[in-house]
Amino acid sequence: MLGAGGHARSLLELLAARGQRAVGCIAPGAPTPASWPEDCPWLGDDLALDGLDITRVALVNGVGSVGSTALRRRVFDAARAHGFRLPPLVHPSAILTGDATLAEGAQVLAGAILQVGVTVGENALLNTGCIVDHDCAIGAHAHIAPGVTLSGDVRIDSGVHVGTGAVVIQGIRIGHNAIVGAGAVVTKDVAPGVTVVGSPARPLQRR
Repeated sequence: MLGAGGHARSLLELLAARGQRAVGCIAPGAPTPASWPEDCPWLGDDLALDGLDITRVALVNGVGSVGSTALRRRVFDAARAHGFRLPPLVHPSAILTGDATLAEGAQVLAGAILQVGVTVGENALLNTGCIVDHDCAIGAHAHIAPGVTLSGDVRIDSGVHVGTGAVVIQGIRIGHNAIVGAGAVVTKDVAPGVTVVGSPARPLQRR
């Protein structure tokens, strides 16, 4: 497990639901014992990767995101550069149609629904209870937060963060590295790198 925060703990539960467990975690510092299970010991910081056998060990990216997904992407890219595999993970309670496709490192958490024709890029995170309807395309390293609803034919480009409870209507495109604020209702395309908030969603005006 790469990371030892809240998202990493959710992934430990996902693994347990699949009958699997992490042999240890790698994080900048040792996790607090009160909030971290004893059966997933801290192995050290990033240097600990050098001591793992890439032919026997698969990694799980336990870094989430609030806003920018850049850190999650850096962790994934560093693991890949070391030659490790990061298999896609799906919670048993998630619902995926037969032709939904997941790239390496994609994660689908508890209660998520992926409909027909959905494609999910590498290292993308589809969080608890999100709904991704027909023919949506989720780009690499994107984060679809808990409770998000994506209507059909939505395109989420790479590095996008769609905040908790947001709604994106049919046929919309969210450009690379854009951020959709929590609870926003997106009725128009969002340009790359832009943050939108509100209902209907509008670009955030900064003072």
